[in-house]
Amino acid sequence: MDAKDIQQIKPFKLVKYFTFTSLIVILLGSLVLSMVIARRAEEVLLKKSEDYALLMAENLNHQVFLQFIIPAALQFGQVIQLRNKVLFERLDQVVRNTLHSFSVDMVNIFDLKQNVIFYSFDKELVGRKGLGDIDYQQALLGKSRSKLIRRGGSWGMLFGAPRESELRTYVALRAEKPLSNIEGPILGVFEIVQDLSDDYRTIINFKYRIIATSAAIMGILFLILRYVVKRGEKIIEKRAQERLLLKEKLSYAERLASLGEMVAGISHEIRNPLGIISSSAELLKQKMARTDHEVQLADVIVQEAGRLDGIVTDFMNFARPREPTFMPCKVDEILEKNVTFLTPEINKNGFEIHRRFGTDIPEIQADPGFLYQAFLNILMNAMQAMPEGGAIYIEVSARRHTLMIVFADEGSGIKDESLIKIWEPFFTSKDKGSGLGLPIVKKIIEGHGGTIEIENRLEKGAQVTITLPVDRD
Repeated sequence: MDAKDIQQIKPFKLVKYFTFTSLIVILLGSLVLSMVIARRAEEVLLKKSEDYALLMAENLNHQVFLQFIIPAALQFGQVIQLRNKVLFERLDQVVRNTLHSFSVDMVNIFDLKQNVIFYSFDKELVGRKGLGDIDYQQALLGKSRSKLIRRGGSWGMLFGAPRESELRTYVALRAEKPLSNIEGPILGVFEIVQDLSDDYRTIINFKYRIIATSAAIMGILFLILRYVVKRGEKIIEKRAQERLLLKEKLSYAERLASLGEMVAGISHEIRNPLGIISSSAELLKQKMARTDHEVQLADVIVQEAGRLDGIVTDFMNFARPREPTFMPCKVDEILEKNVTFLTPEINKNGFEIHRRFGTDIPEIQADPGFLYQAFLNILMNAMQAMPEGGAIYIEVSARRHTLMIVFADEGSGIKDESLIKIWEPFFTSKDKGSGLGLPIVKKIIEGHGGTIEIENRLEKGAQVTITLPVDRD
């Protein structure tokens, strides 16, 4: 692949790089979005829980003041008596009746001055001192305060939820305005505790679902994109290889064209004096009668001149091939003519021809002379591969719209290094020959719209497979 092809592929790789980067950015964005949503859900949960606690505190303040503080003050002359069982049970009844429809885990009521719990759902906390912190102090100043307490879980809200989450809200216990000489004096502090563990776990699970959904969508997009990119890369690589192959073929064709022009010119110049030499040798042979040695010498001149004429003919056919004349013809009949022509050579050197022709061999549109030349060249090559004789197999079969002709011999086969170069002009592994026989055969077959392949057989010898279209259209 040359530099130009590589430059054409680079933009696609750049697109692939930016696409994968975009996927990663989108995935990270989804993670950030899930964190933002989870954080926002936490804030909303916290705000609603605080509002819920203030609503409970307002309702509880009203009921405690009316149903407990005023009656206790009238009956006992004071409100807070920690050891008075009657007062505690009455306050407990008021609180529980007020909060029976609310979701609350714990209610503690602190006194005004001594930071002592005088009521709690947990009776063991009653009478304990100093449990009120800065939030208790702020509530005494009339400022409601809430704080979130988490226990367990080291990752917090980033990757997981704590095992326990509770919201503690501190609200002042006030005397209600209509019944007080001083406008809303503070009598104590409510501490309302709500368990938010399940709510936070729900938020975390929701965040996980967002992340999982985003990851699944990104994974599907990634797989689709990867498939598309792979397909695109293969298509571009294939086209680049095809373009390079076409360039090589074009360059090869240009070299062959130049070589053909040169060979055609030289062959034309050689043929004229070669014809004179050949005719002169014939005349010399006829006039010579003195010794057998001189007659044999004339025979050698004629034979070698004929061989040179054949080589020049091959050069001319390869350099300036004529166009085939298509007409209806039958391949099996052409092959029979080839075998008939070679019969003296076949009988002389002990060759065996095994034919296997199909019963319904259709006519094809082809040039009989060209096919005769091509088949003859292949059969002669097969015989040359078996100097001591052997079997040659010829098979013809029709397959759909094509005709297949297979030639096989029992020779030594073709060396791997020769098999690669076998179609190159002027390449030959024989002592004699121009190296143009098979290239001419290839041109003839491809000129008919067919294909030709040569390979070594598994047992021994070589095999030539030719396919020709039945209908040229």
